[in-house]
Amino acid sequence: MKNGIHPSNYRFVVFQDMSNGTSFLSKSTAPSRENLKWEDGNEYPLIKLEISNTSHPFYTGKMKLVDTAGRVDKFNTRYKDHSKKK
Repeated sequence: MKNGIHPSNYRFVVFQDMSNGTSFLSKSTAPSRENLKWEDGNEYPLIKLEISNTSHPFYTGKMKLVDTAGRVDKFNTRYKDHSKKK
């Protein structure tokens, strides 16, 4: 690995999956404005995820489409004319 290109300010952060409520503690440099009190009694920055390995269809084996805020519908309406031209 090249020297001097990787961040040095890693800290413990809680990642929380918003689709099913599971959380895990890991190291990250991602910024956060919220904090969460973890199981060990310490308070850590909180980063909210829309999908993680506990809710992703590949890892769970359930083929359930997670559509947050109608993204699939927005995509289909935006590109419906493009698909008809072919």
